[in-house]
Amino acid sequence: MFKEFKEFAMRGNVIDMAVGIIIGAAFGTIVTSLVSDVIMPPIGLLLGKVDFSNLFVVLKEGPAAGPYASLADAKKAGAVTVNYGLFLNTVISFLIVAFAVFFLVRNVNKLIKQQESHAAAPTTKECPFCLSMVPIKAIRCAYCTSELKGQ
Repeated sequence: MFKEFKEFAMRGNVIDMAVGIIIGAAFGTIVTSLVSDVIMPPIGLLLGKVDFSNLFVVLKEGPAAGPYASLADAKKAGAVTVNYGLFLNTVISFLIVAFAVFFLVRNVNKLIKQQESHAAAPTTKECPFCLSMVPIKAIRCAYCTSELKGQ
């Protein structure tokens, strides 16, 4: 059973998938930082110095009564909150990741199409006299030495 697991784990697809997951997690961390540290502060400033991560609605106050200045204060007081600001940050992070993946897949598809078009172009032709395959640019057949004008 260990041998079978080792064969499974060492397959190229499994290793590629593991690398993809690790890079994806790292990319997610970068995007989270981009959203919370770079994108949201200017948006919050434009909207009147609002910090999206501190946008919340108190459903039930905790033992220490509100109002609460920040989400951290509300959590510390034991209040039940709906954290729609954090949700907005998460949605923006998702959109950035989705956009980046879209561009990545789009460019990979373009490269694949280019490779297919290059691979589809014939590199050889058939000699009409001896039916051997010769390079497409050949003007004489390497096998029967016949002239291959305009073919």
